[in-house]
Amino acid sequence: MKSPWCIAGVVLWVLTITVLGWSFINGWTAKGSDGRTDILVDPAERDQILAEMRQLLKAVDGVIRELGESEPDRKRMESAARAGGMHMAEDVEPALMVKLPLPFKQMGMSIHKDMDALADAIKQNETPQQILKQLSSMTARCTACHDMYRFKAGE
Repeated sequence: MKSPWCIAGVVLWVLTITVLGWSFINGWTAKGSDGRTDILVDPAERDQILAEMRQLLKAVDGVIRELGESEPDRKRMESAARAGGMHMAEDVEPALMVKLPLPFKQMGMSIHKDMDALADAIKQNETPQQILKQLSSMTARCTACHDMYRFKAGE
């Protein structure tokens, strides 16, 4: 016969895995007043995420500014794109990642991967039209994400 402690341990383990799995998928969210999903974070976490978004916007701006030049500096353009790549996502706190819903995490990671792919495309001398097409695909995901989510910082 199984010990009640053993059964309780298994039940507790299953419950813990279920809660963690649910949190990883759904994050800490609430229905927002404007129809978007509020992602509930601390003020410092909100500041961190918004700073990362500004850095991504600056990377896009750097690429577009060079494309607007009569003779774009490909090294500078590649560097701008690379600045928004996967290295930006390396130091994200696990506690913050749990708060983010899975679709948000997926879109964010895809943008970082695509910034690295864009930098590679620039290095391989793709045409300005090809580069703009890649940027357009990324900014479409940015706007879709901003249409779906907003960050709400608690006290």
